[in-house]
Amino acid sequence: MERDAPLIFLIAGEPSGDLIASRLMAALKRRTGDRVRFAGIGGPLMAEQGLESQFPYTELSLMGLLEVVPHVPRMLGRIRATARRARRLRPAAFVSVDVPGFALRVARKLKGAGFPLVHYVAPTVWAYRPGRAAEIARYLDHVLCLFPFEPPYFEAEGLDASFVGHPLVEEPIESADGSDFRRRHGLAPDQPVLAVLPGSRASELRRHEPVFGETVRALARRVEGLRILVPTLPQNRAVVTAKTASWAAPVTVVEGKADKYAAFAASDAALTVSGMATLELALAGIPMIVCYRANPLTAAIAQRILLVRHIAMPNIIADRRAAPEFVQRRCSPRRLVPAVEELLLDSDRRREQIESFREIAALLGRGGPPPSERAAGAVLSLIEAGAGRGQSRTAT
Repeated sequence: MERDAPLIFLIAGEPSGDLIASRLMAALKRRTGDRVRFAGIGGPLMAEQGLESQFPYTELSLMGLLEVVPHVPRMLGRIRATARRARRLRPAAFVSVDVPGFALRVARKLKGAGFPLVHYVAPTVWAYRPGRAAEIARYLDHVLCLFPFEPPYFEAEGLDASFVGHPLVEEPIESADGSDFRRRHGLAPDQPVLAVLPGSRASELRRHEPVFGETVRALARRVEGLRILVPTLPQNRAVVTAKTASWAAPVTVVEGKADKYAAFAASDAALTVSGMATLELALAGIPMIVCYRANPLTAAIAQRILLVRHIAMPNIIADRRAAPEFVQRRCSPRRLVPAVEELLLDSDRRREQIESFREIAALLGRGGPPPSERAAGAVLSLIEAGAGRGQSRTAT
C-alpha cells in the first residue's frame, strides 16, 4: 500500500458495526482503486479488509450499569489513548460506526484536530433525547443516517447529514428461495406457514415465549395444517427447541442468516417481537403482527420519554400503522390469535401489508446504490473538501 494513500481512522465496537464498517472499507477500496489505508478499532470483518485493531473491539460492547462500572477507568484510558493515536496519525478522515458511548467521546476529544469527524449510524434523536443533536453538532462534521427522515434533525442544529440507506438493503433477503425451503422441510406449496420470532435476548424469550406458545396452540386448532418456523441464534437453539416442543403445531427451528431469510420467504405471515426482525421481514415482504412486552417499570419510563407513536421500525418509517402492534397488556393470546388468524387466511390483508413494505423498502434505499457505496462517496467527498469546520475548531 502506498504511504501517501489516504488513511481512514475507524471505530466499530460490535458485530453489526463491524459489518457496516467492513462494507464501507470495501467500498472505499473499490472507489480509490485500493489506494486507501485504515487504522483504528474493529472486529474480524474489518480485519479482513486490512484493519489491525488497536485493541480487541469486544471491549466496547459492555452492556448494563453493573457490567460497565468496574471497567470505567480502563475505558476512559482507552478513550484518551484512541484520541491521542488518531491525532498522531492525522488521518484523512475519522469515521466512527455506532457505539456512541465510546466513539463520540473520542470524537469530542478530536474537535479541531484538522480532519473531518464523521459518525455512521445516527443517534436516535427522533425517538428520545432530541437534545443530543445539538450536543454532537458542536464537534462532529457529518452524520451518515440509515433512515430518510433523520437528516433534518441534525441539519436543524447546523450539522451536515446524509441519508445513505439501511445496511439490511445489502443483505440477500429478497433473493431467498422460499419454495426450496418448503421442499427441503416437507412443506406443501399451499400449506399455511407462520414464522414466529419471540426475541433473541434471554429476557425477551422469557417474556414472550409463554404468550406466543399459547397463541400457537390456539391457532393450531383453528388453522388446518399450520406449520411454525422459528429462526433463532445458535446459542439459543437448545432453549428455543425445548420451549417450542409443547406448541401443539409442528415446529421447525432454524439458525443462520441463509436459513432465516429462506424461512421468511417460505412463510405466509409472521408473529414477531419488535426489533431488527421487523425490518428484515418488511424487506422480505412478509406480513407481520408485531408485539412487545417489557418490564412494567421499563415500559412506564419508556412511555414518558419516547417521542414516537409506533414501536415497529416499518411503522415509524411509514409514519402509519403498516403492521398491527400489540404492546404490554395487549400482547396477549386473546388478542393475538384472531389477528394472526386473519393475516394467515385473508389474502387481501396480507396484500395491503406487502404493498406498504415495498414502499418502505424503497425508503430504506432498495433500488438505489448500496448504502456502503453511498457512505464511501460521502466520506471521500468530505476528504476532497478538506476538514471543514474541524480545522477551525479548537481542541478541548
